[in-house]
Amino acid sequence: MATLKIQNTLENTKEKFIPINFENVRIYACGPTVYYYANIGNARMAVVNDLLVRLLRRLYPKVTYVSNITDIDDKIIEAAQNANTPFQKLTRKFEKIYNEDMSVLGRSEERRVGKECRSRW
Repeated sequence: MATLKIQNTLENTKEKFIPINFENVRIYACGPTVYYYANIGNARMAVVNDLLVRLLRRLYPKVTYVSNITDIDDKIIEAAQNANTPFQKLTRKFEKIYNEDMSVLGRSEERRVGKECRSRW
């Protein structure tokens, strides 16, 4: 099996990646806060994590990739109030646009959105 090295930013060293479970490598990525159109920072996160997951899937038998969509916070509440619309409607709109935009960039759809990250309102 090929060896994957990753950058340890705390120690400023490259280290061999050793998964906790070789049979199911798990990765969690914090996703966007959806109150407006995606920006370059949102796109960078999606593309970089997608690239990492694709690489891991070539090296390990199973990779579970989960990312969240933040759909309630102060910025969302403020944007919804300014638009005079329920925050749920606002976030669903921008979540859909975000996913469409990231698909155009070539992001794989093979990820799960963490349900525990969604609001329960």
